[in-house]
Amino acid sequence: MSKRYSYTPPGEGTNYDWAADHTFVKVSYAETDGAYTLMEDNLKANFKLGLHMHKNHAETFYILEGEVDFFVDGDWMTAEPGTCIHIPPSIEHACILTHGCQNARMLMIFQPSGFDLFLAEMATMDDTDFEEEAKMSALNDKYDIVNIGPVPRRRAS
Repeated sequence: MSKRYSYTPPGEGTNYDWAADHTFVKVSYAETDGAYTLMEDNLKANFKLGLHMHKNHAETFYILEGEVDFFVDGDWMTAEPGTCIHIPPSIEHACILTHGCQNARMLMIFQPSGFDLFLAEMATMDDTDFEEEAKMSALNDKYDIVNIGPVPRRRAS
């Protein structure tokens, strides 16, 4: 009889070690029948995620360690440990490590699921694939990622 639950110890799960972050899939598309994906993202000093949105899925971020600056729907906010940010579909957002922060760790929930499938597909690509604009555009369309631009500048208050 197969297990009717999943168990993923610390530091385990399907993982993708990119230049700017190291992501662990804790609960996958397959385990939730596509309802949601839960991931742990370990952000490195050079992490930044440009302005983008998703037409059909929501994202929730829960900060575990470090500080992350989020730009959501025109507002800047600094998320420290214990902060939860929920971004519904069609809301523009971006994030970057807070100035001076060398790393951070956060849980991310994608609902419905699919972002783990995006990462798995990207892991099969090489540098020439990433440079091919049509291929990247098709991949983003397939996984509901609408790239808008770089991380917006944070205006002094």
